Amino acid sequence: MSSGLHQIRIGLTDNHSCSYLPERQERVAVTLDEHMHTPDNYEVLLANGFRRSGATIYKPHCDNCSSCHALRLSIPEIQLSKSQKRLLNKAKSFKWVMKPQMDEAWFDLYSRYITARHRSGTMYPPKKDEFLQFSKNDWLNTQYLHIYQDEKLVAIAVTDVMSQSTSAFYTFFDPEIDLSLGTLGVLFQIQHAQQLQKQWLYLGYQIDECPAMNYKVRFQRHQRLVNQVWQG
Repeated sequence: MSSGLHQIRIGLTDNHSCSYLPERQERVAVTLDEHMHTPDNYEVLLANGFRRSGATIYKPHCDNCSSCHALRLSIPEIQLSKSQKRLLNKAKSFKWVMKPQMDEAWFDLYSRYITARHRSGTMYPPKKDEFLQFSKNDWLNTQYLHIYQDEKLVAIAVTDVMSQSTSAFYTFFDPEIDLSLGTLGVLFQIQHAQQLQKQWLYLGYQIDECPAMNYKVRFQRHQRLVNQVWQG
């Protein structure tokens, strides 16, 4: 463990079918030390490839697969592509606002997103309490980037905010809008991180064999964690 964390206790889950590559088995390493549940410690863990689910901090620890790579963007070095600039130009009627709580209409939006995009996943059928348990914890500054089109709520990007970085936790959006709202959410999270003068925006795990994730590697400059070394 680098960056000031020398030793932490972890537990391993049992093997089960991978959520992203169903033909493979996955398991994760989970941190067991409650004292790690602070913004500063979690930021160090992010830099070492960990993520969170609710208050649980975990990292892929699969027996025969190493396809998951943590990915982050260097905010001072961001260089938008032509397609990303075109998307921002198309989205001139959209605006974003960061809030400490979600608007009351969030669950209807979330339900339509899960039903349209993830009916075969573990989050279907959508349940309000399950999502709140998944997205919240009591030791981290979690904010909610709301995206509006002409005052109508069309997306929410759950975002963890720390001293040197922000982390894109989960985004859901109106599935009927013909625009790359997932990518737009990252572009707006970049703008938010720039306003706060952060160094990094963490985008979770990248799996090259999973086409739905490939939008992440189109952001420059990105780095990915391979064999505990950030490359890129």
